[in-house]
Amino acid sequence: MAGILAWFWNERFWLPHNVTWADLKNTDEATFPQAEDLYLALPLAFCIFMIRLVFERFIARPCALGLKIQANGPQKAQPNAILEKVFTAITKHPDEKRLEGLSKQLDWDVRTIQRWFRQRRNQEKPSTLTRFCESMWRFTFYLYIFTYGVRLLKKTSWIWNTRECWYNYPYQPLTVDLHYYYIVELSFYLSLLFSQFTDIRRKDFLVMVIHHLATISLITFSYVNNMARVGTLVMCLHDAADILLEAAKMANYAKCQRLCNFIFVMFSLVFISSRLGVYPVWILNTTLFESWEIVGPYPSWWVFNFLLLLLQVLHSFWSYLIVKIACRAISKGKSGKWNPLHVSKDDRSDIESSSDEEEVPRPALKFHSSATNGTNGTNGTNGYLTGTPCSDEH
Repeated sequence: MAGILAWFWNERFWLPHNVTWADLKNTDEATFPQAEDLYLALPLAFCIFMIRLVFERFIARPCALGLKIQANGPQKAQPNAILEKVFTAITKHPDEKRLEGLSKQLDWDVRTIQRWFRQRRNQEKPSTLTRFCESMWRFTFYLYIFTYGVRLLKKTSWIWNTRECWYNYPYQPLTVDLHYYYIVELSFYLSLLFSQFTDIRRKDFLVMVIHHLATISLITFSYVNNMARVGTLVMCLHDAADILLEAAKMANYAKCQRLCNFIFVMFSLVFISSRLGVYPVWILNTTLFESWEIVGPYPSWWVFNFLLLLLQVLHSFWSYLIVKIACRAISKGKSGKWNPLHVSKDDRSDIESSSDEEEVPRPALKFHSSATNGTNGTNGTNGYLTGTPCSDEH
């Protein structure tokens, strides 16, 4: 085990040339990031998850009920032992041959059996109330941590001059505020990774797991080798759009479609401008080029930048889907009153929306974005945005 640890913490991988772990030990004059600090994130992630449960139960739920969001789930399929056995043991999406066999066995027409399977799949769909509570929790956390990050960064020099991220690197003292910011962000994304297996299941489940793992790895890498300055820029930049995303979902669940549309347009502008504009020009420029010039590359530098580039690929993927939504919304608006966003399904769900229960599906635009975070987002980033107007706008 000692040999494995020595191999893993090899100074030639983690640190620039001629720098050792002994050089970054805490002293009376300065405090530096220590790898063991990150162990605090594990119990804190559990605490954040428990806080989330309390928040959703005693704060988000009363707010949802005050907005008259119903807790009722989708219509349940009528009990049938044969169809239930097929659904649970064989397939949730029977093919035509199996449907015909079941039709003869039960003396039901194929359309009725198809409707039963749709209703049975939708039976696993959480209620709008559950979705609202989930989004309200994420909105509250993102708003808090983004506000904290802005207050921290506005007092620093590297937000105005990114070259400051690399001057005197890695001998840059770790402040209490920066340490707190890092540990809370890491704990939150760990809690998102855990809850990914218990939250509303999405079609992009694997993509979101990759996103959370990449985010956690980036936070860990940047902390251990003291790239914390540039790390704060990355985290704060990503939290900005996530606030608007969750706000749009809450407006949608409250059936305030005009407000949802407006917030979504704002989210789209912030997301695309920050992830495809500010991120590569501001973040990737300093991590790839300014750091190369001032510090020079070393093994963990390559890994860190690979993870940042992977994040950029995810940004491009999600931006494409957002633009696709906007184009379809504009195209649809040409036939009548223009609606900047008319969304009725979320691409992130692998369970059918309410339109799946109807014999004639309604036109749908699918919405998709990150958790980053994580996420993140999402880091994180869930729920249906339906095209239902506010009750006062009928």
